Amino acid sequence: MRGQHPLTTGPDRLELGEGIRWTGDDIVLVDILEGRLLTTADEPRLPFREILRLPVPLGAVAPVADHPGTWIAAAGTGVCLLLPNGTPRWLATPEDRPGPGMRMNDGVADPFGRFWAGSLAYDGTQGAGTLYRVDHSGTVTPVVEGLTIPNGPAFTEDGRTMYLADSAHAIVRRYPVDPATGSVGTPEDFLTVDDGSPDGMTVDAEGALWYAVWGTGTVRRHLPDGSLDQVVHLPAAQPAGVCLEGTLLHVTTATVGLDTPGPYDGAVFTIAVDVPGTPTPAFRLAPSAPITGALA
Repeated sequence: MRGQHPLTTGPDRLELGEGIRWTGDDIVLVDILEGRLLTTADEPRLPFREILRLPVPLGAVAPVADHPGTWIAAAGTGVCLLLPNGTPRWLATPEDRPGPGMRMNDGVADPFGRFWAGSLAYDGTQGAGTLYRVDHSGTVTPVVEGLTIPNGPAFTEDGRTMYLADSAHAIVRRYPVDPATGSVGTPEDFLTVDDGSPDGMTVDAEGALWYAVWGTGTVRRHLPDGSLDQVVHLPAAQPAGVCLEGTLLHVTTATVGLDTPGPYDGAVFTIAVDVPGTPTPAFRLAPSAPITGALA
């Protein structure tokens, strides 16, 4: 098992830093409970720049193709498009319903331009969460139900395989995905964690899965056959999100729930690794989608 490379960190400390993505031009990330969308500064020692702030939790975003400055977001109780001025255009709010209080969590676009995002209950109600798929039409469809704390998903480069964590049960499952329809097949258990909770994830150019392990101060890399290949140790207890900017691994962490956060809890770390990743795909909204006119 290979060890880690040197790491660096900037000055910011986030309450619940997650959803970190490399767009090909910029690094963006969210501070979920604060509803903040952030981007890194040109100089690593400078604070993040706030792109926008919502009055609801903001789980993750992806850029919208052909609409510069517009994002699709897992936010509040549903999914919206965020205009460059920060105005949300809601596609659906499926978690605005009777039952436990819910919010959206992690989300990502797949290589075919669909957006996927999960939901969870604030009180941790077992099985209350759902993974939703947003198609090119803007339709929001539940695809995996009975989850508790979904994190990820992460897709292989060909888009035919999806990894999805249920953090409350310390498990990551691997799902086949139909590239034509976005339908998911029967999953298989890919890995379980016995010393923490799997959180944010990404897949590198070799098809290996990187994932943050909440509560352990580690980020781990598993090969496609499931074997553990690498462990990165961080001076922060709650790693929450990961992305690859080429051969730079960026890791978000959190202070939420810590009685006495340490000096690096909530920081965002950067570590040099050997195998690169690729930019996050953009969400592709069909020109005929009902919402498209509002983005003009």
